[in-house]
Amino acid sequence: MFEREREPGGGERVGILGGTFDPVHYGHLAIAEEVYCALQLTRMVFVPAGLPPHKPAAGITPVQQRVTMLECAIATNPHFTLSLVDVQRAGPSYTVETLRLLRQEWGPRAELFFVIGSDSLKDLPSWYDPEGILAQATIVALTRPGYVDVRAGLLERLPALKDRLILLEGPLLAISATDLRQRVAEGRPIKYQTPEVVEEYILRHGLYRQAGRRAERQEDTHAAHAI
Repeated sequence: MFEREREPGGGERVGILGGTFDPVHYGHLAIAEEVYCALQLTRMVFVPAGLPPHKPAAGITPVQQRVTMLECAIATNPHFTLSLVDVQRAGPSYTVETLRLLRQEWGPRAELFFVIGSDSLKDLPSWYDPEGILAQATIVALTRPGYVDVRAGLLERLPALKDRLILLEGPLLAISATDLRQRVAEGRPIKYQTPEVVEEYILRHGLYRQAGRRAERQEDTHAAHAI
């Protein structure tokens, strides 16, 4: 078993879950808890994307509302924290740049574990500067039933991945932010799929009522990369 290190400023084992979180839901939270427990991490850090490179800005809920929902969702978990490193800088939220900024903030002794979905693992060599990503963090890929092992092909294209990849079976929660937005737009319930405080915030602020017009939007990433 890994031993948790809680020395401030050094030696921490930190999990990183990024994405647009539009909205955050129980799938995100369950995955973060699974990774935290399985890898015996010091903490899990949620990193909401400011301007994801794969999405038009007009199709995303304003960042302050996404951050507020995320703050509410993780408030009761003492080992869940939030980083605004992406939303406080200009330009696209490329994963490698985010990890470098977090590395600068947390120091060279911190071990970083970046969570992605297994469906995105096969595309890792095509991400912006994948070698730079692996220089900063270990990849934690969440697998699902029916997962096809693609490591052999990946290692041919990205040899550095050999010592920088952990496969972890994820919790089976078929919840997506895309579906939640669509359900709200159609007047269908989202209760028990996202924390009650998030549901109340969505309804109170009238979010996603026009979501049906942009149903083609993709799911979350650095964490649909993530999840």
